[in-house]
Amino acid sequence: MNKIGFLMGIVLMALSPFFVYGQLLDPVDYKIVDSPDSVAAGEIFTVTVEAAIEGEWHLYSILNDPDAGPYPTKFSSGSNQMAVAGDVEESEAVIAFDPNFNTELGWHSKQAEFTIPVAFRSELQGEQLISLEVLYQVCDDVSCLPPKTKEIETSIILDGVSETPYEDFEEVTEEEVEFELTSSAGVPLDDIWTYIWLALTAGLAALLTPCVFPLIPLTVSYFSNQGGEKKKTNWGQALIFGLSIILIFTGLGAILSVILGVSGVSQFASNPWVNLFIGVLFIFFGVSLLGLFELRLPYQLTNWLNRKSNEAGGITGTLFMGFTISAVSFSCTAPFVGAILAATAGGEWFYPIVGMLAFSTAFAAPFVLLALFPRYLESLPKSGSWMNVVKVILGFVILAASIKFLANADIIFEWGVITRPLGIAAWITFFFLAGLYILGFFALHGEEKPKSITTGRLLLAMPFLLFSFYLIPGLMGASLGIWDAWLPAAKSTDVSVVRSISAAGGSSAVESEWSDNYDASVETAIADNVPIFVDFTGYTCTNCRAMEATVFPLDNIQEKFSQMEKVKLYTDGGNSAEENQQFQFDLTGTLALPTYAIVDPHSGKVLDQLIGFTRAQDFEEFLSRGIERYQQLRS
Repeated sequence: MNKIGFLMGIVLMALSPFFVYGQLLDPVDYKIVDSPDSVAAGEIFTVTVEAAIEGEWHLYSILNDPDAGPYPTKFSSGSNQMAVAGDVEESEAVIAFDPNFNTELGWHSKQAEFTIPVAFRSELQGEQLISLEVLYQVCDDVSCLPPKTKEIETSIILDGVSETPYEDFEEVTEEEVEFELTSSAGVPLDDIWTYIWLALTAGLAALLTPCVFPLIPLTVSYFSNQGGEKKKTNWGQALIFGLSIILIFTGLGAILSVILGVSGVSQFASNPWVNLFIGVLFIFFGVSLLGLFELRLPYQLTNWLNRKSNEAGGITGTLFMGFTISAVSFSCTAPFVGAILAATAGGEWFYPIVGMLAFSTAFAAPFVLLALFPRYLESLPKSGSWMNVVKVILGFVILAASIKFLANADIIFEWGVITRPLGIAAWITFFFLAGLYILGFFALHGEEKPKSITTGRLLLAMPFLLFSFYLIPGLMGASLGIWDAWLPAAKSTDVSVVRSISAAGGSSAVESEWSDNYDASVETAIADNVPIFVDFTGYTCTNCRAMEATVFPLDNIQEKFSQMEKVKLYTDGGNSAEENQQFQFDLTGTLALPTYAIVDPHSGKVLDQLIGFTRAQDFEEFLSRGIERYQQLRS
C-alpha cells in the first residue's frame, strides 16, 4: 500500500504543473457588489455582479450570437428556490472585429458590470441564499480558454410575500458544455499535435545516440538484479523509474513556463537576444555532436547519483537510478531538449510543459518496457559505429537550424551579415558534408572510415546530397518554396540572377510593389479608389515567410493584389516596430503574426481579416471577399 501511495505521489508531482495552471488560468473574478438586505418572497429584485478581468483577456458580451463562435456570458439560477426573472443587463461592451472567430463581437476588457433580475419562491421565508451560476469564455488577442462555469453567492432575508409573486420557476438542470475541439489555450489541435510529434521524435532520436543507447541494457541489468533469484522486474519500480525521468524533463518545461509567463512566451520568438542565444546554443550543441567536445554534468553529481542508486535499493534506489540516467545522458539529450524548448517560441505557456512531457515519455518508454520485459533486449541492435553516425547527422542538422535563429537576430539588429545567399550556402555545406560523412569520405574524432559503401549508407546519404543540390538555385535568387520560411529573408541587395532576368523582361519584383507607410498608402488608395491590404508581419515570423514564399507569388493571388494598395508593416523590429504593433492592435484587436487586414481607406474600417498561415484557396477567397465588400461599400 505504501508503494502504491508513493507511486501516486510521483504521478501527482509530474502532473502538478497542469493543476497549478488550471487554477491560475481563470482571469475573471466575479462578486456581487449590490443586492437588497431584504425583500418579499416572490418579489422581483435586482442583483449587481461585477466582473474583474485580468491582463489582456476579454469577456464576451451577453448579446453575442452563440453560433458566432465564443460562448456569450450567461447567468442562470444555481438553485430551484429562485429564478432569473427577466433580461440581464450589462455595462457597455466594445464592438469590434474578433480575429479568433473572424467576425464582429462584443466584449468587455478589464471590468464589466451585470444587473440580474431575480425572484424567490413565494412559500419561502427567512434567510435565503442568492445563488447564481455564470457560464463564460475569455480570449486574448491570440488564443482562447475553454468555457467555464462559476458560482456566485450572497445571502438575503425574505420578509413577507409579494402581492404579485413571480411564478415562472423552472427546474435547474446541469448544462452540458460543448465547445470546439481546441487545446486549453485556444491553439488548434493540429498545431499542438505537430509540436507533440516533434517532441516525441526528438525523444526517440535521443535514444539512438552513443551516450544513451548503451544505457538501456545497463538499466535492464539493474532491474534484473533488483528482482533477486527470480530475476523478475517489479512493475512498480519500473514505472517509478520512468516517471522519475519524465518528472525531471517536465519539471524543466514547467520552470521555463513559470519564468516566461503567459504573455512572455508569446513574445519569445520576436526577441533578438533570445534568437541570438538560441542560435549560438545550437552551434554549441551541433559542434558537440560532431565530437569537438563532450557536454558533461559535473562528475561529482553523476558519481553521487550513481552511488546513491546502488546503495539505496528499492524505490529510493530506483528514483536515483532515474536521476542518474538523466544526468549521464545529458551530453546527448541536451541538444534535443534545447531544440524542443526553442520550438516553444511560437507557442503558449503550456508548450514547454507539453513538449518536455512528450519528449521524456518517448525517451523513458523503452527503458521501462525493457525493464518489464527484459527478454526483448536480445532483439535490439548491438551498439556500434551506427550510433555515432546518427549523432553526427543530428549535429549537422542542428547547425543548419542555427542559421534561422541567427538570421532573426541579424535582421532585427540590422547587422546585414547573415544574408539569404549566405544562409543557403551554409545549408548546402552542412547537408552536403552530412551526405559525404555517411558515405565514409571522411571521419571525425578518431573514427575509422568504413571500408566500403553499403546499400544502407547510400540510401541514407541520398536525401542529404539531393537536398544540397536542390538548394543551389536559391543562391541565384530562385524561390525555394516552403524552405524559404526557414532561411534568411530575401533583400533587394542580394545577388539575384532571377531578379535580373525578370527586370530585363520588364517585370518587377513582388517586394518592390509594397509600401511601408500606411498613411501614404491611404492617400494612394483613395486616389486609385481601391482598398488597402495591410500585411502585419515580423522578421522572425516563420509563417509569414511561408506565406510569402508559397502563396503570395501565385498568379491568381497577384491578380487580386493588383486590385489593392499593399502595405507591409513589421511589428518585431526596426524603427517603427512599436508604433506598428500598437497600430495593429488598435486596428485588428490582435498582435498575432501574420495578420492580414483589408481596409477601407475612406473610413479606416476593417472589411475583412485573416490570421496565420492559410491555404492558397482560402487566402484567395479572403482577398476576393474584401475587394467585393469594398466595391459594394463604395457603390
